[in-house]
Amino acid sequence: DILVDGKVCDCDVVVTCQVGDPVPLQVKLTNWSKHSVGPFALTMMPYQDYQNGVHNYELQDAITFVGSNTFHIDTVKPAKDSVYFGALLFLYTGDFYLNIKFHEDNSSRELPLSWLCLPSVHIRATEPVA
Repeated sequence: DILVDGKVCDCDVVVTCQVGDPVPLQVKLTNWSKHSVGPFALTMMPYQDYQNGVHNYELQDAITFVGSNTFHIDTVKPAKDSVYFGALLFLYTGDFYLNIKFHEDNSSRELPLSWLCLPSVHIRATEPVA
């Protein structure tokens, strides 16, 4: 589950926020398998989609994380979950996306694609209301 500014986020929904206001993020990983899983690293990567096949991940001047954009997940037991909190601060207006990836921690072997990425979150940063 992904929550942006306290609201459950769906890949078909555009979340609107204001430039200069921290946007709380929450990612909850639930283990529905019969076995413990982990360790993982959860990484959140903001980008802009230029709609021509190019994704711009060089957004240091437009977005900053409050806290870290990578979290270590040791082990998640069956039927349990693990929740991670962070926040984004948008410095400019625009349409941005957030890639959320889980990958095995300290291993060169990748997980199957169904475990690797969650659907991108679409966030629109607008001018603050005066």
